[in-house]
Amino acid sequence: MEFDLLGSLSPRGSGAPPAGPDTPQCSRKGCRADAAWQIRWNNPRLHAPERRKIWLACPDHREDLEQFLGARGFWKDTVPLGHEGPAEEGRR
Repeated sequence: MEFDLLGSLSPRGSGAPPAGPDTPQCSRKGCRADAAWQIRWNNPRLHAPERRKIWLACPDHREDLEQFLGARGFWKDTVPLGHEGPAEEGRR
């Protein structure tokens, strides 16, 4: 019989996915509200132009996160959570 050291350390047993929130949560530090928006961005110094990183935002923090990324030239667009289409420049 083989012993699985890492699996034995997991409180949920081996093979179980890590525990996480039941619904997507806002990316703002300290916020645990349900997300409603995808804020899509990229850092042109690190990422290819077509690549999009995604932060999730609740309605209360959407504008703050857009402004933070926009001030750095990283913000590309914001779409409702669950939107899977291509990025649309300037959409708010």
